[in-house]
Amino acid sequence: MNTNIAIRLDQVVKVFGGKPTGALTRLNGPAGGVPVPGRAAARGADGVSFEVLAGEIFGLVGPNGSGKSTLMRLIAAQLAPEHGHIEVFSRDAPGDPRTDAGLVGGTAVEATFFKKLSPVENLLYGARAYALHPGRTRRRVVELLGRLGLPAADLYRPLETLSRGTQQKVALARAFLAEPRVLLLDEPTNGLDPRSRRDVHGLIRELRHEQGMTVLLATHDLAEAEALCDRVAILDHGRLVALDTAAGLKQSAARPTLEEAFLALTGGNPVTD
Repeated sequence: MNTNIAIRLDQVVKVFGGKPTGALTRLNGPAGGVPVPGRAAARGADGVSFEVLAGEIFGLVGPNGSGKSTLMRLIAAQLAPEHGHIEVFSRDAPGDPRTDAGLVGGTAVEATFFKKLSPVENLLYGARAYALHPGRTRRRVVELLGRLGLPAADLYRPLETLSRGTQQKVALARAFLAEPRVLLLDEPTNGLDPRSRRDVHGLIRELRHEQGMTVLLATHDLAEAEALCDRVAILDHGRLVALDTAAGLKQSAARPTLEEAFLALTGGNPVTD
């Protein structure tokens, strides 16, 4: 067992819907109508293998539909693969209650909250699931929101009155609150202004330094990936195209920027989301 490996994926396959290529189906019901080609199943992950080191900030980048969010959900045991093996700190996935053990935590672009409650009230309510000490939790909540740049005046205002960017900060604070060993962040700075993005990046770096937290970051922002991640995995149509440091990717593709390297490695597919 290698305790330096936080996440390991081995030939992971995840298929969504459809029918095998070449199959026929009929419009207007099975008994009549016009036969049409069956829709091919979409592969959210197509034989993906990689390892993430403990304490690493690891980036997943790729075009829309490349499989970034699918891999995040597989690692969080929200989805089960059709084939392959996933481990988080040597625990099998899916099937074990990692979130209950405080092993994996995270957030997505769209988070669910009680809109009538304030940021502090939302986080205190959510902290009950982590069985955190109430007194320490309140101090931690205020500290995290402050480090994310939330003004003191907004701490106790109803969330529905605050901007989308502020709500995204609250979602991030909720993910950080439980101090998981592995933090999954899916587009964490989407919708944030440049100053807020800088605050989020700074806190991610601090948590990695202070707690040794492993961070898996899915982003379509190549500048963010280059600035924040120790290594970057490029995905395209569910497949792992390349994996290296940003400098290594630029060198292997013989391109001066990560964006140009990305375009070269994915056949010109833009990064959109």
